[in-house]
Amino acid sequence: MKGLSNPTFVTPGRAFQVNASLQKREARCKQRIQRRLRRRNWQAQAQPMFRGRNLHYEGGDRARGLAAGGIGAMHLLAQRTGLAAEIDASLQLLQVHQPYHESDHVLNIAYNILCGGRTLEDLEQLRHDEVYQDAIGARVVPDPTTAGDFTRRFEESDVEALMAAIDRVRVKVWQRQPAAFFAEAIVEADGTLAPTTGERKEGMDISYNGEWGYHPLVVTLANTGEPLSLVNRSGSRPSHEGAAERFDQAIALCRQAGFRQVLLRGDTDFSSTQHLDRWDKAQVRFVLGIDAMPNLVALATGLAGSAWQWLQRPAKYAVKTVQRERRENIKEQVVCARGFKNIRLQSEDVAEFRYQPGACRRSYRVVVVRKNLSVEKGEQVLFDDLRYFFYITNDERTPAAELVLLANDRCSQEKLIDQLKNGVHALRMPVNTRVSNGAYMVMASLAWTLKAWFALLLPETGRWAEQHRAEKQTVLRMEFRTFQRAFIAMPCQIVRAGRRIVYRLLAWNPWQRVFLRGVEALRSPLRC
Repeated sequence: MKGLSNPTFVTPGRAFQVNASLQKREARCKQRIQRRLRRRNWQAQAQPMFRGRNLHYEGGDRARGLAAGGIGAMHLLAQRTGLAAEIDASLQLLQVHQPYHESDHVLNIAYNILCGGRTLEDLEQLRHDEVYQDAIGARVVPDPTTAGDFTRRFEESDVEALMAAIDRVRVKVWQRQPAAFFAEAIVEADGTLAPTTGERKEGMDISYNGEWGYHPLVVTLANTGEPLSLVNRSGSRPSHEGAAERFDQAIALCRQAGFRQVLLRGDTDFSSTQHLDRWDKAQVRFVLGIDAMPNLVALATGLAGSAWQWLQRPAKYAVKTVQRERRENIKEQVVCARGFKNIRLQSEDVAEFRYQPGACRRSYRVVVVRKNLSVEKGEQVLFDDLRYFFYITNDERTPAAELVLLANDRCSQEKLIDQLKNGVHALRMPVNTRVSNGAYMVMASLAWTLKAWFALLLPETGRWAEQHRAEKQTVLRMEFRTFQRAFIAMPCQIVRAGRRIVYRLLAWNPWQRVFLRGVEALRSPLRC
């Protein structure tokens, strides 16, 4: 993968630089598909719609196609951002490069996932795909055994060096964003369980719910959905272990990039009261959950009735047409019919008070949510229940209700962790030690990071700036599988012409114009 010519995307018979030709082809493709999909009054059909019968397969020696044609854009992104060079400069795991460099191994794992692979074994498919190897300019790519051996070369310091190399490129990508991007960085942390069925994996342990595996710490930037730190830990370790140090690293990174403010968010495991004074002195805003300890519950129950206000949550979505009648709740019917215990939320109230944790030298604002619940069995109400949820913050200006909604936005991180688990499959723990699995986790999650960088580098200027800005946000928030289908699974004919690798697009989809606009933006290296 070293010293490659840059991939060039073209339409059949035309170079990409001929913009008028591209627009005409796109218009024709869009017109044809719209004609197929137009509303019509079908007559009764005598045969099924899927009626292809006389199908044949033939080998083509001249035309060489690649299903994952969008991988060229990801490789161009890795080259133009300087990611490959940064990895080679930061990692010294191989004494002799015969034939691979460190960046080859790292990108090989990330590209495997971008192309639809889920495990190290899926690398074998790419290794036997001659067109794929030509598409990225490689004579050969590492096999699964070699890739696994590479992960086992990592020490703790090497994993940190790899994350630092990615962060240096990350800052360059961020610095290409408009000024509004740097208003505030929202940094979140959470632990997640990564179970494994192996029996001989060093560092695995039993978690709090009885599962064997690991307990990675994930620190993310909510603004872009990027994982900033991934730290593999034993399955028995507490969720908050090491989180404060990773918060400090993220704060330094965001301020280096130019963010004017930093906000820390986390659930009750990440309140870290011994660090609150230090973060407050450094002018870092935080909204952290805090356990419903007896003394806090006593303070909340002692508040006057006038201190409480009804918490009104915004609608989950806006109805674009006419409000439809809600369908019957089948689950609710089954619960009532079988006499199961059912906890129903009746209302929510919010209040606030001052509180000084034992590890702090000053008091902070605590926002409390009181949930009014009814406990039912069948259709009979057994009793009413009050539950309290607390958030500690140094934000003295934002209304209490808004702070609750801001803290609850952390649910987006749960979705990101689910994408890392089930979309990217970065937390599969395929090798035999805690550190090597942590290294694989960082390399695999690079597939998601490349997706985020591609979205961030989409231009949003010119006549259609508002539309381009909306498309950029849509790509940034896409689920990984959706991104794969729209931007990677682009059938292309691969042509090697002189010093060029030409990706000749063979099909059209609605995201192709956005894709090509992103490729055009990557023509020149990032200069910040």
